[in-house]
Amino acid sequence: MKRTERLHALSELLRRSGRRGCSAERLASEFGVSVRTIKRDLAALDDSGVPVWSKPGPGGGYGLAPGSTLPPITLTPAQAVALLAAVSAAPDAPYADLATAGVRKILDVLDPRTRARAEELAGRVWVNNPTPSTRAVRSALEQAMTDQRVVRIRYLSGAGETSTRDVEPVTFAQVHGNWHLVGWCRLREAMRWFRVARIEAAHVTATPCTGHGIEELGAPPPTARPVFS
Repeated sequence: MKRTERLHALSELLRRSGRRGCSAERLASEFGVSVRTIKRDLAALDDSGVPVWSKPGPGGGYGLAPGSTLPPITLTPAQAVALLAAVSAAPDAPYADLATAGVRKILDVLDPRTRARAEELAGRVWVNNPTPSTRAVRSALEQAMTDQRVVRIRYLSGAGETSTRDVEPVTFAQVHGNWHLVGWCRLREAMRWFRVARIEAAHVTATPCTGHGIEELGAPPPTARPVFS
């Protein structure tokens, strides 16, 4: 990782750590550099106007001053293409359309030179995806999850049987490349997994969910993790 990219990532990590801060040793381990290098990076951030605080002694570390904001961060061409590749490779992911719109907003404010380099590099990254489920279905599922409302779906099972279910959405989960809506099925009175590609229709009702939580699914496999962690 180039130093400029490391400084950007370092400031973001400090921002996410909040009031707890991070020790120099942890930061060095995170970026695979020496503690001395991290301290030089922290000094560089402070010199550039990033409000870094430090607390010496056991339990001490580094963080950002409360209420502070970071100066605007410019993406490198590779970072911009990484975002493009991620959203392009997963058109069936939850909120994919919103992710694409967000990335486009970021690209629109890049300086012309960086954008030109990003566009040239993006031409060297291709994706070839199957057609995702209909936009109407995905939009309804996303709205139901966001608003925590019961969603009524018409579902085609693996055995070819069609049923109508009222589902309280709990989470979206990807397993072996397939996205699923996981929620409390009011018909079966149990948690059920519904492959999104098999949901033929979806309608958000006015009925609020009753509070079923992700803990009811049990422990996730060791390879699973939230998208923001």
